[in-house]
Amino acid sequence: MLTEDRETNDETQQFRELDVFIDAHKDMEGNLIVILQKAQSIFGFLPRNVIEHISKATGRTQAKIYGVATFYTQFRLEPIGKNLILLCQGTACHVNGALTIEEAIRDELEIQDGETTEDGLFTLNNVACIGCCSLAPVMMIRNADGEETYGNLTKEKTVDILRAIRERESANGRQAQ
Repeated sequence: MLTEDRETNDETQQFRELDVFIDAHKDMEGNLIVILQKAQSIFGFLPRNVIEHISKATGRTQAKIYGVATFYTQFRLEPIGKNLILLCQGTACHVNGALTIEEAIRDELEIQDGETTEDGLFTLNNVACIGCCSLAPVMMIRNADGEETYGNLTKEKTVDILRAIRERESANGRQAQ
């Protein structure tokens, strides 16, 4: 019961934060994208109840909001894993083996592009370019601690990185108990 109360209080505070932002930006031209960006930064993704809330607060239809949220790849309608893998598929990375790296990630984590592992630890997203062409092939991993870029990847190096993260997360989970 205490967990449910804490979650309800956290969500109430999150909606308050969003409302303050919406109020501050309500007269700004083209404000829907920045409102969705803020909502996603607060909630981690754009769940249905958040879209409903934005609709009521801005007077825009849910269909319009969903249209914008599904048009831009930066927005997520589903939660992502604790570690977001951004795998570069730009020209330099593609030529230097990005498909092999993607295969290694898919085989190791048993997920496809846009999917999250069952344990919620990893999400894979292919991206057009990370901007580290001299390190091709390259991936960036974002989490609550920040982001780290890994370059000159091989299948083996990629699997080692993923296993090290999983082991670190497992060790952190054991310490928390």
